[in-house]
Amino acid sequence: MPEGGASISNTAQGAAAVERERPDLTSHRRTGLLVTFLLGSLTAVPPLAMDMYLPSLPEVTRSLHAPAATVQLTLTACLAGMALGQLVVGPMSDRWGRRRPLLAGLAVFVVATVLCALAPTVQLLVAFRLAQGLAGAAAIVIARAVVRDLYDGMAMARFFSTLMLISGVAPIVAPLIGGQVLRVTDWRGVFVVLTVIGIAIGVLVWTKLPETLPPAERHSGGVGEALRAMRGLLADRSFAGYTLTGGFAFASLFAYISASPFVIQEIYGASPQTFSLLFGVNSVGLVLVGQINGKILVGRVSLDRVLGIGLTIVITAATALLLMSTGVFGEVGLAPVAVALFVLMSAMGITLPNTQALALMRTKHNAGSASALLGTSSFLIGAIASPLVGVAGEDTAVPMAVVQLAAALVAVACFMGMCRPWKASKESKASNTSKTESRTASAEGADS
Repeated sequence: MPEGGASISNTAQGAAAVERERPDLTSHRRTGLLVTFLLGSLTAVPPLAMDMYLPSLPEVTRSLHAPAATVQLTLTACLAGMALGQLVVGPMSDRWGRRRPLLAGLAVFVVATVLCALAPTVQLLVAFRLAQGLAGAAAIVIARAVVRDLYDGMAMARFFSTLMLISGVAPIVAPLIGGQVLRVTDWRGVFVVLTVIGIAIGVLVWTKLPETLPPAERHSGGVGEALRAMRGLLADRSFAGYTLTGGFAFASLFAYISASPFVIQEIYGASPQTFSLLFGVNSVGLVLVGQINGKILVGRVSLDRVLGIGLTIVITAATALLLMSTGVFGEVGLAPVAVALFVLMSAMGITLPNTQALALMRTKHNAGSASALLGTSSFLIGAIASPLVGVAGEDTAVPMAVVQLAAALVAVACFMGMCRPWKASKESKASNTSKTESRTASAEGADS
């Protein structure tokens, strides 16, 4: 056959091959989108467990005849459980894979949520919320570990921002659902809805989420090896710095989550439905800024610089809240307070995903343990911040603003003192210069 005919034949065969492969590519793409949705749903478990319950906090104080500070311990217990649970589940997922610990955690989460709905006293509710948090920890720690299994570098940072788009729907919808549930039933009905959601996520994980950690990459060691891995991670100053930065930034966020039901409803007289609407608007801001981070900033601006900008905005918003709550501007209404809270929440859209990405970039192996340390620090510091916002009672927003500002300042101190972003920037520039010179030398060699 002439060369031209052979060329045409080869082209036709290649086109036919592409057509045969196209359905498979479509199938893989759909599978990837489904896994992304599932990971987003898993990261949504903590905000679902906490935010749906927020509009009912004042009602719980009346129903169980407990003071506000004690009822806020139900949030602290859930958060502390999620912090401690990650230390256990993270290393377990490095040893036995991601699916089995995740499914077990979701099953216990459902049982604990049912017990919360049946709790007759605030003391038992605190205990059941602790169990709920311990079990729910599996969702968030393993979701982050799966992301580390699948992505690296800037792709990982972009994926975290994508997860924020999906999981960000939870804090928007959760308090709205909670507010509507309170229209037809009491606070116990909120936990019934949470039970149904937990079952639905568990079924989807069982049927659709594949294992992402091959047996060859799992760790066969026990507790000793897990502790050594965590010690090695904490010995990395940059990893520890990003972990603490994210933890204290999360504490500033959780001070808002814990105190805002009382600040907005008790101090400013808003209804549960109005509170839910404001909470949802703030969550929209967080999601939108997260998408700006993933779609526009990542790859164009260094992650350290974006993180620094986010922390600066948080400090500015917390300072404004403190000045308003102490009466520096005189009597202010709900509107300016809501604007400051919106700015603070939105800044978390560039603060939290970038601290996670920058920390996980420091490790490829032991992703479960690294994810556990990230989550534990955030939830544990947040659990400590939670009761502090109620120390002065329900009639002032000053403790909330003080905790937010103090946590943000400590986050900046950890970021500057331990991560040393200016040094990382110099190293990155030197690396890029070296790569450019190498490519130029290779091109010159090829030309000669």
